[in-house]
Amino acid sequence: GPKVTYVPPPPPDDEQAIFAHYQTGINFDKYDENIVEVSGLDPPAPFLAFEEANLCQTLNMNIAKAGYSKLTPVQKYSIPIILAGRDLMACAQTGSGKTAAFLLPIVAHMMRNGVTASSFKEQQEPECIIVAPTRELINQIFLEARKFVYGTCIRPVVIYGGTQTGHSIRQVMQGCNILCATPGRLLDIIGREKIGLCNVKYLVLDEADRMLDMGFGLDMKQLISYPSMPPKDKRQTLMFSATFPDEVQRLAGEFLKTDYLFIVVGHVGGACSDVQQNILQVPQYSKRDKLVEILQSIGHERTMVFVDKKKKADYIAAFLCQEKIPATSIHGDREQREREVALQDFRSGKFPVLVATSVAARGLDIENVQHVINFDLPPTIEEYVHRIGRTGRCGNTGKAVSFFDNNSDGHLARSLVKVLSD
Repeated sequence: GPKVTYVPPPPPDDEQAIFAHYQTGINFDKYDENIVEVSGLDPPAPFLAFEEANLCQTLNMNIAKAGYSKLTPVQKYSIPIILAGRDLMACAQTGSGKTAAFLLPIVAHMMRNGVTASSFKEQQEPECIIVAPTRELINQIFLEARKFVYGTCIRPVVIYGGTQTGHSIRQVMQGCNILCATPGRLLDIIGREKIGLCNVKYLVLDEADRMLDMGFGLDMKQLISYPSMPPKDKRQTLMFSATFPDEVQRLAGEFLKTDYLFIVVGHVGGACSDVQQNILQVPQYSKRDKLVEILQSIGHERTMVFVDKKKKADYIAAFLCQEKIPATSIHGDREQREREVALQDFRSGKFPVLVATSVAARGLDIENVQHVINFDLPPTIEEYVHRIGRTGRCGNTGKAVSFFDNNSDGHLARSLVKVLSD
């Protein structure tokens, strides 16, 4: 393809922008009612409050500025486990605080160990590598990391595809302790010998089931089999997701120490209980009219519409604009600049409707998404759980409507019934 020249704009670095966050919702305190199961040997006791972690003053200040006042269940259990140096696989519902659950203890460790970034090294050797499946998600994790390291010498860097490789290299060369990366760009930069792996103490797979499946599994195997990557008994490996099919739990063993701990908040792969789920039987040929009818009835509330194909995302967005419903689209064939503009327009409310493919199904944390509409249901129940989890985050409530067509969606019927009845 043509040479990629896109250089993403630097994120704003005034304190107010760095710590921007949105409000927890009416059901935030209900997270505590979730039953948490920990399997594995000798798990450390959960923390009940941030104070128990004995974090340093700077980190405590950053936590407060970022709006974190109370631990969610996945944080209560994960933070002491990670601080104790144990490997972890953690499963908790969408929007329940998994990113902070791994970032906080890693940053705390680094601060205790006096980690500092240096731009004098020819090859940067990050202490922590975090991988996630999509560019927008890895950028979001990086922005979260910036909050916790604010005012310290620890430098997080984000690199992802669709941007100029030279730009990624320049970011890394300025010093890099926490490297947030998508798999392709990560392997590229390692191949160019700009990143050395000998210093990696923490390897984090976010959306871990996606990172180990068909799409990225080979990349992850390549990553851990580099001669310079510390073997699993010499590093700490952490995996987080809202879904963990059995198959993936088996694959994960290759990456984790034998005494790893497994946390499940609620039940594995459960949908977020703050999302009201509706399934409508809509045949293919009636879907467009039904979509317009629903969007007109909900007014300007922020809505994500999921479709199965990239071309369809553009087509539906254009169709909605013709119907006087302002919409934009995000999918893997759009240039990275366009993807970022679309997301920004959606976040700002300029376009209250975002039509998306699976690229936006996982992890994205956007304030005030009140509705998710599955115009096309996904091929797997795990993706259904992730998609509807774009709403109902952080204790806020949301609604999900899915169009079910017997001919194309019959394979999901049984698993949908289970998720709904749970």
